[in-house]
Formats: sequence, structure tokens, C-alpha cells
Amino acid sequence: MSAQLERNPLGRWVWTDARGMRHEQVVVVRAYPVTAPEQGVGIMDAEGHELAWFDRLDQVAQPLQALLREAVAEREFLPEIQRLLDVSSLVTPSFWTVQTDRGQARFMLKGEEDIRRLTGKTLIVSDVDGVQYLIRDPLALDKHSRKLLDRFM
Repeated sequence: MSAQLERNPLGRWVWTDARGMRHEQVVVVRAYPVTAPEQGVGIMDAEGHELAWFDRLDQVAQPLQALLREAVAEREFLPEIQRLLDVSSLVTPSFWTVQTDRGQARFMLKGEEDIRRLTGKTLIVSDVDGVQYLIRDPLALDKHSRKLLDRFM
């Protein structure tokens, strides 16, 4: 028997391992969601114990790969900023209007310390409500967006 990920009638994820043992209410998590999203994906039971590990998501056979991606997407919320449309003030606190990969958003930036560099070029911007926004590469943003962002860095 091969391992299987599926939903139960309540819509929760269930993992059936290679021995046929069913694990209810599992959670699929990425080890490095920002810096290496295709590497290190695990399936955890309700108590946080690892049930399965996949070194590379893109090397998992279909349809399991698609189900793992779906489960991860449900759990993660990290909109990626593609453009800065408007900033209310060049000092904080300020309101930012941005275009993300999930649509337009408006949020308050409390202070410059809420913009953190993760690794290399990647930035995380945290709004006043704790929602985090990703900027993968500030240099890849358009000129207007880079100019606005530079005022806060």
C-alpha cells in the first residue's frame, strides 16, 4: 500500500501511511517557506509529531504533490508585494497601499523596524495587525516602488 493524503468528510486532512495506519487532522508544513519553499515539507500529526518528510516538493509524484501544495497553501498566508502604489507619509506610522500577488492591500506600518531583512535580498514587512508581507527582491520592483521603499530602509 502506498501512502495517501486526503480529506475526511469534515474537510480536514488525513494521512494514511505506507502501513495503512490513518492519522486524522494532520498539518502539512514547509520547513523554509520563504527561503526554500520547494525544500523540506513535512506532515505532522495533531500532537506535532512528524509522520512523513519530503526533501523536495517538486520531486513528489502526482497527485500527492498537488495535495501537499493545496494543504500548504491553506495554512500559509504570506502575500508577496509586487508594487508599492502609495505611502501616506515618509515617516512612520504611515499607511501603505500595495499590489500583492493576492490583490491590492492597504495597511499601517508602525515603524521602520517592521521591515526586516531575512536573507540576502528578501524582506518581510509586518503591518500593525501582525500580517506579514514578502518582498523577494526589492531591486526587482519598479522605480517608483523602490524609491518609496528606500525612504524606510
